[in-house]
Amino acid sequence: MTNTDSNTDADPSARDDRPRDDDTVGRREADDVEEVDESEVTEDVEGIDEQGLTADDGSDPTVDDGSATTVAADVTDVEAGVEADGVADDTSEAEPDEASPGLFDDLLSGEPIFENKEVLRPSYTPRRLPHREEQINNMATILVTALRGDTPSNILIYGKTGTGKTASAKFVSDELETTSQKYEVPCEVQYINCEVTDTQYRVLAQLANKFIDENVTYIESELERLEDTRAALDEETTTVEETGFDSEEALDERIEDLDADREEFEPVPMTGWPTDRVYSTFFEAVDYRERVVVIMLDEIDKLVEKSGDDTLYNLSRMNSELDNSRVSIMGISNDLKFTDFLDPRVKSSLGEEEIVFPPYDATQLRDILQHRSDIAFKEDTLSEDVIPLCAAFAAQEHGDARRALDLLRTAGELAERDRTETIHEAHVRRAQEKIELDRVVEVVRTLPTQSKLVLYAVILLEENGVHNINTGEVFNIYKRLCNEIDMDVLTQRRVTDLISELDMLGIVNAVVVSKGRYGRTKEMSLSVPLDETKSVLLADSRLGEVEDAQPFVQARFDDS
Repeated sequence: MTNTDSNTDADPSARDDRPRDDDTVGRREADDVEEVDESEVTEDVEGIDEQGLTADDGSDPTVDDGSATTVAADVTDVEAGVEADGVADDTSEAEPDEASPGLFDDLLSGEPIFENKEVLRPSYTPRRLPHREEQINNMATILVTALRGDTPSNILIYGKTGTGKTASAKFVSDELETTSQKYEVPCEVQYINCEVTDTQYRVLAQLANKFIDENVTYIESELERLEDTRAALDEETTTVEETGFDSEEALDERIEDLDADREEFEPVPMTGWPTDRVYSTFFEAVDYRERVVVIMLDEIDKLVEKSGDDTLYNLSRMNSELDNSRVSIMGISNDLKFTDFLDPRVKSSLGEEEIVFPPYDATQLRDILQHRSDIAFKEDTLSEDVIPLCAAFAAQEHGDARRALDLLRTAGELAERDRTETIHEAHVRRAQEKIELDRVVEVVRTLPTQSKLVLYAVILLEENGVHNINTGEVFNIYKRLCNEIDMDVLTQRRVTDLISELDMLGIVNAVVVSKGRYGRTKEMSLSVPLDETKSVLLADSRLGEVEDAQPFVQARFDDS
């Protein structure tokens, strides 16, 4: 019975007469079905076997056990169905499909403009800082005493954003550490960004953990060296005199002490300890061995603003208690007046040396951009007007080199997206608009909820064609928005203050207008793109509930 079935399956003509459902459907749909030649079926089966589709049990596919004939029958069915659809199969063996290009394959097909984009980021510290030689030399003159084992004077560095303060300080710090290794003088610089690490606890904990890690590394290195010495003594390949110790017992005692020290260095958790315990742990860690430490506090005014001057007081006074180490502080600030809020004792000890970084002018910015672009871009990718335009835009922003670098980098990114090989003036102008919009988005996103409601009231009025919006109109819409989301309503005087804050941020343009005997009022208009600003506001979960609040605008006519 089995043989009869397999022979019947192997015979194409016999299968044509069998009432199989798929064959029947195929013949109903097409009357011109051609007979399939058995030799073509055999070729197809052999082609499939050659591609590795053999039996899972490893049996010889040439053995006629019924499986091959079943495959042949299935191939016949498929071919019949394909031909019934009007698609002729010209070849017995299908060509393998080539992999279609993916999303990123298409984007990578263009020629890149950048050679090293990181050079245009603020975090990059160049090997040469144009137009900052005087400030760098001043810092080096002060810090050179560290290489003699003495305590350098504390330094305060002032200057607006993007004037090269941090880059110059990091450059001098790198040179100091490199020179200290050259002359084998223990000297190091620890960098803390006080905009991120903005409390006394966090500053002390971060510093303590850095010194603890260094101490543990030093101890393990010493232990490895001393244990090798001990092994050499046991093997009698060296003598006690050659080890530098008075006796074997002294060597063993030193190894035990180092083991005990390693166990005592417990990392400080980022929360949970009393501040005085964190300070004592930091003190012990920094004084464990002889070295000169420069603690660089970037954005130092943020630390004072958030936590007062206790941290600076403790750090500036600790040298009188240290036995082995010496500590110097280098503070960097955008605020020229932040020392006015310091305790006089802290101010006198902290501001021993002051260095001011003036803003860059357009010519200096051009030099900086040219120096960076030579490394950042491939050759002949910048048109002649790109760097002067970037420098001119940034010079308008108080000589901000960071802004100039952002402009140049963003212009390059836009050119790459356009699949062009050269950056043109148009890319710089588009980059200026994009950066300005990004700034607006960030400012609006971080506004307090009450300020967002006031701004949204202005947007609703402008959307509905209201011009020369006055404070009373904004207040009426604001009240209804507060009621909609169950928010406390501020007084009209306070709302006027919030409008003034939005004016200072450049989000609205508000001017005081005299109404004669009716008094004075503020009239305002939006200074930022309406649609983008509205989208940012509605992304706030609280304001998302008032998205359909446009009918409230009618209230200005009802209440007037």
